[in-house]
Amino acid sequence: MSRDFKKWLSTFRSSIADYSYYVDFDKVYQSVDQIKIELNIMNSLIGSQNFDEDFRNIIIKYPSVKECIPILIAVRQEELEIQTSQGYRIYNFKNNNNDTDQYIEFMEQIGLKDMISHHIINNLVDYVLGIEVGLDSNARKNRGGHLMEDLLESYIQRLNVEYYKEMTTNEIEKKWHIDLSLLTNRDDVTKRFDFVIYTTNQIYVFETNFYKSGGSKLNETARSFKMIAEEISKIDGITFVWITDGVGWKSARKNLKETFDVLDTLYNINDLENNILENIIKY
Repeated sequence: MSRDFKKWLSTFRSSIADYSYYVDFDKVYQSVDQIKIELNIMNSLIGSQNFDEDFRNIIIKYPSVKECIPILIAVRQEELEIQTSQGYRIYNFKNNNNDTDQYIEFMEQIGLKDMISHHIINNLVDYVLGIEVGLDSNARKNRGGHLMEDLLESYIQRLNVEYYKEMTTNEIEKKWHIDLSLLTNRDDVTKRFDFVIYTTNQIYVFETNFYKSGGSKLNETARSFKMIAEEISKIDGITFVWITDGVGWKSARKNLKETFDVLDTLYNINDLENNILENIIKY
């Protein structure tokens, strides 16, 4: 039975974000805990009328306090380079140099001194907690890249089959003595598949991805997977399965349709929910 591409494309999702996608609070708490003592010591500077003198006294007794200064401006580097009107300045917050004047200069010029001494904030621990939440949002792209893999794996695990993650063509050839030279251009290219399922009847190699927005990468991906599908179709005992989704594909529907027309095992999340793996995997 032939499938309707337009109908299939209409079931693509705009997001697969789960609760853990937006913020990894365990990671945030861990980051703050590592410098909580230093931050609480610096809390004594909030509202200080003698900020410079108080800061110098702190550094004398607790020199490690200076190491938490960069995170107050939402950066993680131990060394910061600043171009000033007087020239090039390098501030190192990790070395053993306790020259407090350079740190006071840095905090004054960048605005931290005013924020702390004028009591604009009440607690540096809470302040850094907010910064860490913001910084962690930058990791969403990496987490998003794994969401589709995790989703597919959850469906594979329901099958109770032998499967492997991130397996290369070389590893597949060695493990099951199958010739993939058509795919690897006579061993000039090594391909890594997201998942591989092995049954006594067939080897299934999987690629999976999700595209929330469009771009030239989608066209390249569609063309690449079309080529893989065509080459693998010439090899007995192996089946290529591509699970993809995301409304980003709607801007690259033409290239996706070209792959859809030659790859019967191109599916989306809706197909997974309708038990497509149970229907195609031959035990």
